[in-house]
Amino acid sequence: MGRQMSMASRRELVRTLGDRYRRAGRKEKSGILDEFVKVTGYHRKYATRLLNHGWEVAPDVARKGRRIYDDAVREALIILWETADRICGKRLKAILPSLLEAMERHGHLSLEEEVRDRVLQVSAATIDRLLAPARKRIGKRRRRRDSAGSVRKRVPVRTFADWGEVRPGFFEGDFVAHCGGSMSGSFVHSFVLTDVATGWTECLPLVARQQELVIEALEVFRERLPIELTGLNTDNDSAFINEVLVDYCDAAGIVFTRSRAYRKNDQAWVEQKNGAVVRRLVGYGRLTGVTGAQALGALHRVARLYVRELLSALVQAARKEQEWCKALAPL
Repeated sequence: MGRQMSMASRRELVRTLGDRYRRAGRKEKSGILDEFVKVTGYHRKYATRLLNHGWEVAPDVARKGRRIYDDAVREALIILWETADRICGKRLKAILPSLLEAMERHGHLSLEEEVRDRVLQVSAATIDRLLAPARKRIGKRRRRRDSAGSVRKRVPVRTFADWGEVRPGFFEGDFVAHCGGSMSGSFVHSFVLTDVATGWTECLPLVARQQELVIEALEVFRERLPIELTGLNTDNDSAFINEVLVDYCDAAGIVFTRSRAYRKNDQAWVEQKNGAVVRRLVGYGRLTGVTGAQALGALHRVARLYVRELLSALVQAARKEQEWCKALAPL
C-alpha cells in the first residue's frame, strides 16, 4: 500500500499524525507508529524520525553528525592497509597501534593529532566500509609477492615409484619441527638430507623455517657431503617451493623435484631417517632461539660421526660410481 501513495499524501499523513505522535504516551505511540509503517512501507526507524521531526527536518536530523571519519582518516587507513599487505579489517584493527607507531617513528606517516585519534578509534567493520572503494578498484584478489602455483609448475613431481635405479647424489630433503607439540610461535627445525641410493644422512639446525636459511644450509651440506649433491627432492613446503631455491638449484646444476602433496611415501627415505636418526636422538621437546639451535647443531655433529660409520662402505662405492660416470660422460 505504501508504494501506491503519492508523495503529497505521505507529507499530509506525516503532518496529521506527527502532532498526535509527539503528544501521545508510549503505548499509544507504538500503535500510531505501527499503523504509519504499515500504510507507508517506511523502515521503522525512519518513520520514527519523520513523526518526531516532520518531513522537512528529518533528513537533516538523520545526517547530522553522522560522518565521524572523513577523507583524511580514509587516506591514512589506505596507507596503513597497503603497508600491512591489504589484510582484512579485523586483522588491521588488531595491529593498528603498533603499525601506526612504527610508521611514524620511521618517518613514513605523519598525522594530525585529531586524525590519529580517530584512526585508532575506528572499528573493524568501519575499516572494511571505508576501504571498500579501494578494494573495489584493485579487485577481489589480494596482492601476492609470489605465485606459488607458477613456481610449482617449474618443479616436476617425483613419486616413490619414479626413483628406479637412482644414482648416488640424489637426496631427499625434509624438515623436522622441534615444537614440543605446539606449532605456535617460532621454534628450531632440523633440515635433513638423505641420499636415496646409499642412505647417507646429514642434519643441520635452522633457527626458523625460512628460504634464505635453506640456501645457507645447502651450501654447508655441499661442503660436508662426501659425494656431490646432484639432485634434491622435497615436499611442497613454501620454504622449499619458491623462486629463490628454484633459481639456486638451476644455477648449481641440481635437479630439483618435489613430492605429491600429502603423500609421505614419496619421501620414504628421508621420512625414515627423520624417526631413526633425529627423533630417536633429539626426541619431541621444544627448542627455540639461537641457543636451542646451537645445542641441536652440536648434537647433530656428534651424531653425524656415529651414523657415518654405518654407511662409509656404501658411500665409498657411491663416490667411485660418480667418478666412473664423469669419466664415461665424454664417451
